[in-house]
Amino acid sequence: MLSLPQHTVQHPLRTALHNEIHARPPESVQAPMAITHVVMLCDAPQRQASRAHLGQLLRDHHRSSLDEATTHISVQLGGFALRWELHTEFVTWTFMVPLDAGQALDTRSPPTAIEAVPQAWCAQLPGQCLSGIHIWLVQAAQSGPGGFDTLVEQMLNTSSLAGSLVHLGATQVGTDFAIHADGYSRMLVQPGAEVSPARLGRLVQRLLEIETYRMMALLGLPAARHAVAVLGQAEQELAELAQAIRQADRQSEPALLDRLTRLAGQVESEYAASHARFSASRAYFELVEKRVLDLQEQRLSGFLSVREFMERRLSPARSTCEWAARRQNALSERVSRVSNLLRTRVEIEQQQSSQQLLGSMNERQAMQLQLQSTVEGLSVAAITYYITGLISYLAKGAYPLGWPLSAQATAALAIPVVAGSVWWGLRRLHHRLFGKNH
Repeated sequence: MLSLPQHTVQHPLRTALHNEIHARPPESVQAPMAITHVVMLCDAPQRQASRAHLGQLLRDHHRSSLDEATTHISVQLGGFALRWELHTEFVTWTFMVPLDAGQALDTRSPPTAIEAVPQAWCAQLPGQCLSGIHIWLVQAAQSGPGGFDTLVEQMLNTSSLAGSLVHLGATQVGTDFAIHADGYSRMLVQPGAEVSPARLGRLVQRLLEIETYRMMALLGLPAARHAVAVLGQAEQELAELAQAIRQADRQSEPALLDRLTRLAGQVESEYAASHARFSASRAYFELVEKRVLDLQEQRLSGFLSVREFMERRLSPARSTCEWAARRQNALSERVSRVSNLLRTRVEIEQQQSSQQLLGSMNERQAMQLQLQSTVEGLSVAAITYYITGLISYLAKGAYPLGWPLSAQATAALAIPVVAGSVWWGLRRLHHRLFGKNH
């Protein structure tokens, strides 16, 4: 087999992008087993602290710490297994411990995986707990004489039960999507004997992702409710401004434009604050829907399916977030239209004022031209007077030398010539300076 030529330049992200498809693979699990899944909502410093906190646990169990680029780790630590995943907004901790196959599950005080974890270390997980769930993988023999249905009714709240058959009817799943007295939700899974550990691991991963993404998606609901309250006030103020603009005169328009600008700033600020949350919630809702479809559920007698439960309970929250986002966009467009309308009205009035000002300037310029023409006539007379006086003095000096005319006669004859020459010279000067506009 031929390999790539040595001179071929490799993209620096080729390996990382290629391995992304293998990131966070499902764990192979086998019943009976207890699983505890904890989701911690973390900001950037808390995500780094989460990595350090995991490193402390690894060192306590004589394991090497993980590097800065690691976003996923699965490790066996004594009596429990740990799966740690670092995400953009949250960190997940999944603990797994095997159960005794020969002992029936204690429904009053069922064993949990979190009990095998050092409690002092577990109490200091960085971030805020957004979700916690216990999952029990039980065999048919552990369900007792009443079977899986009785086990579900004994361990879960009957008022919100949801369950179904997955794996083409080979596995039963039951949950109540409720927080119990210990602060955790509960889920029971009874796989069939023919279900392989790898296949069961993929099912557990889907179930955990449904719970995780469901809670992350619902983070948009409080933001939507807050946005709706703000939007109601903004829409009322916009309606008042639109009515005021209809009745406004020229003096009140600047104040209305200022109020409208402030309202636009408020709307855009609220949009910027919630847009990222709404976008993230929309993506999480889509992931939940995709994971539920991947279960390929079949109805379990007497239970709502997980899909039906999600459609009834999650769809209203999803619709509220989408409606709030659309309402924000619509209000922003309305504010923009009203702003453009008011600005256009102000600009038209400014143009009319400018036209009136230009008309006044033209009138003043015409008066100035008339005054200039009058001054020009006086200028011609004055210049003619001075030049004629000079000619008179020249004639007096030239008369004894043979000039035939007296000084008075010479001046009298020179006046028309001088006046015409001065007038013609001024006209030529104005023509050169002002061209056709003169």
